Amino acid sequence: MQEIFGHAPNGETVHRYTLGGGGLTARIITWGAAVQDLRLSGHAPALVLGFERFDDYLAHSPYFGATVGRYANRIAKGQIRIDGTLYKLDRNEAHNHHLHGGSEGTGQRVWSVADSGPDFIRLEIEEMDGHMGYPGKCRMACTYRLLPGGVLSVIHEAQSDRPTVCNMAHHSYFNLDGRPDILDHEIRIDADHYIPVDRDQIPIGDILGVIGSPFDLRQMRSIRSDKGGDQTLYDHNFCLSDERTDKRSVALVRSPHSGVSLEVRTGEPGLQFYCGYKVNTPVPGLHGAPYGAFCGLCLETQIWPDSPNHDQFPNAILAPGETLVQETDYVFSRA
Repeated sequence: MQEIFGHAPNGETVHRYTLGGGGLTARIITWGAAVQDLRLSGHAPALVLGFERFDDYLAHSPYFGATVGRYANRIAKGQIRIDGTLYKLDRNEAHNHHLHGGSEGTGQRVWSVADSGPDFIRLEIEEMDGHMGYPGKCRMACTYRLLPGGVLSVIHEAQSDRPTVCNMAHHSYFNLDGRPDILDHEIRIDADHYIPVDRDQIPIGDILGVIGSPFDLRQMRSIRSDKGGDQTLYDHNFCLSDERTDKRSVALVRSPHSGVSLEVRTGEPGLQFYCGYKVNTPVPGLHGAPYGAFCGLCLETQIWPDSPNHDQFPNAILAPGETLVQETDYVFSRA
């Protein structure tokens, strides 16, 4: 089903598509190629955070459900070098760093619908050479498909006519029980290392082991701090591998209150786990739900943040003639 959801600041019409299949119902909007709503059969609350009104996405959304790029996550000081040439990108975070492709990245523009059916949709967008400072005309696509077994399949693809950097990610905030916060959710991330960051959440260049730290999530444990004191404010990349691999299971989240679980399967080398501690929207979300700190969590599969500025991080260069393919399955089930 297709319907008009709103209009972008430049007048472009934003549409919403409803998909169904595999025990899931998804609503996808062409603004940011975003998942606006997602439901699991037999479980009443929404599985993701979103807004009922399009204007709230323009004014208040911290990338709810969006497809972020051309480069997801942060790039220090908005600068990259490719083949010895320095490129200065849009500095849209703290007036000093580049975040999620810049102020007019893919999560904040209208995508076109190339194809759709009852259980899938393929959206496309093109960035011209120099957009947000990136070299190369880059054509990107996002395909959502609902598969048997509660699977939301997300496939990102990209091609460029010049060497560039590209790293797309899905940015839904998940909440598996509809409660005000996700701190009782239990999580496991199959990573032996993580990336420490500075006060601006920029990688400092180290790759640290998780043993003995709050980042050791290799066994299921509550997100809530289990040692008293301050809550760990997770917004870090967990290192799954040094390069892209075959798709495999990398993380599991479940709510002890609802019995709903979310498994993440991906071929990406990194998983950014963000516990939503900065969320504080002044307007209600889906079905009037208040969205405050810790109201949802993100599991962004991607190349490591600031990779173009760290030789020891996975390669993010997309060369002419290559096709970037990033695949992730979000698999939902009920106990």
